[in-house]
Amino acid sequence: MEIFAHRGSSGTHPENTVPAFKEAAMLPVDGVELDVHLSKDGELVVIHDEKVNRSTNGKGYVKDMTLAELKQLDAGSWKADKWIGTAIPTLGEVFEVFAETWHDLNVELKTDIFPYPGAVKKVVDLAVSHGLENRLVISSFNHLDVQEATEQHNVTGAILASNILVDMAAYAETVGTKRLHLSLPFALRHGAELVNKGCEVYVYTVNRLDYAEQLRDIGVKGIFTDYPEKMLKEIT
Repeated sequence: MEIFAHRGSSGTHPENTVPAFKEAAMLPVDGVELDVHLSKDGELVVIHDEKVNRSTNGKGYVKDMTLAELKQLDAGSWKADKWIGTAIPTLGEVFEVFAETWHDLNVELKTDIFPYPGAVKKVVDLAVSHGLENRLVISSFNHLDVQEATEQHNVTGAILASNILVDMAAYAETVGTKRLHLSLPFALRHGAELVNKGCEVYVYTVNRLDYAEQLRDIGVKGIFTDYPEKMLKEIT
């Protein structure tokens, strides 16, 4: 079963920051997951929420701030004092961390609240410029963007879902992928059925060993975890 570091090694480091990604890059996991928004001036920035309030010392929407303004924020001190001054990274900066590794890079486009037109192409073009297009996975709750990634850019796409959909395997075919990224409760109830229908099922966010073992036993292909080092030691 594949292991992806969720927002980097986010259980022990400030999520979606260079320190969290550098930690993940040193681990023999299969990949890393990260979240991308567009700044006011159209730059790809790595942060989870639409607002900066929770994970930085600032307030407001990512989309309303320029990259320069976002870079002034502290995205590390909320986790621990030793990360005071850690900045919100650009996607390019994160790609640089993994330039010489083998890890797959799962970019979750946060386009289900604000659409961020052109974001899919920006991500693909940046990956191509870094030679990472063959390691790129684009996932989103905005399935139109997943469809664009698969059909227009020939990039691996993944449908994110947290609720129960009718005949999800057939639905995935209309999007152009067999790869599903499912919430843990959804996967525990319906994962085996979807695996049996030929879907590639990945599950977020799995931090307990017993859940990881259950998912492995039903044929889940991979998990996203905040504690990749711990899961590496416990899941074989």
